[in-house]
Formats: sequence, C-alpha cells, structure tokens
Amino acid sequence: MLLKRIFDLVLGLFLSLVLSVPLVLVALAVRLTSKGPVLYWSDRVGRGNAIFKMPKFRSMLIGTPAVATHLLQDPSTHLTPIGAFIRKSSLDELPQLWCIFTGEMSFVGPRPALFNQFDLIALRTQCHVDQLVPGITGWAQVNGRDELAIPEKVRLDEEYLQKKSLGFDFYILYLTFAKVIRRDGVSH
Repeated sequence: MLLKRIFDLVLGLFLSLVLSVPLVLVALAVRLTSKGPVLYWSDRVGRGNAIFKMPKFRSMLIGTPAVATHLLQDPSTHLTPIGAFIRKSSLDELPQLWCIFTGEMSFVGPRPALFNQFDLIALRTQCHVDQLVPGITGWAQVNGRDELAIPEKVRLDEEYLQKKSLGFDFYILYLTFAKVIRRDGVSH
C-alpha cells in the first residue's frame, strides 16, 4: 500500500511536469470555446463510499444533468465544441492528477462511481470493491470501459481486488496507454 502511494506521488509529479503545457492549452481551449468554468467538479464515490470532488476539464455544456453520459438522450447535443475531442483523447481526465496528490485517487483502481450510480455502488460494496482507492484507470477500463454492463464492470473490479499488485498496476497502465493512443473503448 505504501509502495503504491509512493509510486502514485512520483508518477503524479513527473506527469504534472511533463503535461504542464498540454494542461494549460486544454484549459485555454475549454475557456475560449464555451461559457462556464474550465473545470467540472463531479461528486464521486471514493474508498469506503465516501463522496469526494473529482475535477475534469469541462466537456459538457452548463446545465447538463449530472448523470452517466450513456443515460443522456443524445449526449452529443450536450458537448462543448471541443468536448468530443477531449473526451475521446482522454484529455478531460488530466485534472484528476490533483486527486492523486490528495490521496482520493490512485493511478490504478476501479473508476470512481458518480454519487447517483446506486446500482454500481451497491454491487461494489457487496463485493468489497468499495475498500479500494478509486483510479484514473482500472482493469474494467482496459477491458471495455463505456461498453461494459454494470455487473461485468463490478466483476472486473472484483478481479482487480483479488489480483492487485504493483506489477498488475504496471500492466494496466501499459494497456491504458495503448487504448488511449488508439482511442479505443470511448463511446462519447
């Protein structure tokens, strides 16, 4: 656990330095292409089902309901002019580095549920997945991401709980990098 936390902090610091220019450019692009704040602070469920605020670059218009994207009638009508691009390229996720530093997230773990995804939260709690620190990426993300049904997502989260190790985390990070480069598994 301590080794994983040290790894998260070292990688987080390194990525913050390397990605400082892209962070500024995306922030400017969001600011210049739509009204509203640059960041969207989403209420998410963390370890032990505690609610925390997770930042993302805002890809949706102000007034979009706070629900999972797949539950919107037509998600494309809610996107900002650069929203589709920053979502497909996963650039909207970059501000989550902040949660790495605060300890509310890790680089690898189950993706934090929205506060109102009660079915996902209940299944994760039943399988003890709620005891893991949520991650920017995870085993479920590299095995389907948006396309997975909730029971399958939780099955993969539980599999991660059983297999968790620093080596497995490195493998998941490698698969994540490959999927982001190919823009694989993002439906919105």
